[in-house]
Amino acid sequence: MGDWQLDPYHTQVEFAAKHLGMMTVRGHFAEVTSKAEIDLDHLEDMQVEVTIQAASIKTNNEVRDKDVRAENFLDTDNFPVITFKSTHVELAGQDRLNVTGDLTVKGTTRPVTLAVTRLGEFSDPMMGHRIGYSGQATIKRKDFGLSFNPMLDGRFVVSDAIDILLEGELVEQVAQESAD
Repeated sequence: MGDWQLDPYHTQVEFAAKHLGMMTVRGHFAEVTSKAEIDLDHLEDMQVEVTIQAASIKTNNEVRDKDVRAENFLDTDNFPVITFKSTHVELAGQDRLNVTGDLTVKGTTRPVTLAVTRLGEFSDPMMGHRIGYSGQATIKRKDFGLSFNPMLDGRFVVSDAIDILLEGELVEQVAQESAD
């Protein structure tokens, strides 16, 4: 097993929700860290933990961002992090995995399965040994205690279904030899 971490400059954790059942609002989290143990010959044994700083949410609208950080939605003052910790990995075909884990949002933990695709591998003395991945899942806001949802003219303001999309490069961490 090797130790791996997400490259923060080449990682995107994004989401999408419908507004009034019409337009898709997209956003991302700017502060994401992870650690993983991966054996490239036995991907089914991988273990991954991801931590997202909930207040780092960005939707290209500061008023909306403040609203989503507030108590009615993510309540980032009381629940500053969103976490994912894998519990099971299943091979699903060439370069495809189903990664199931515990997702915790606003203090509520539920199992979520990400459909993950391995995008490639790159090894370079300057940039390190890297593996690119993308993944997607759909969750329901209400499953995580995010039930605030006013209606306007018979339509919900925000959809219950939230699409999660991610891409990232994991970088193998090389142990430093100590000088004697």
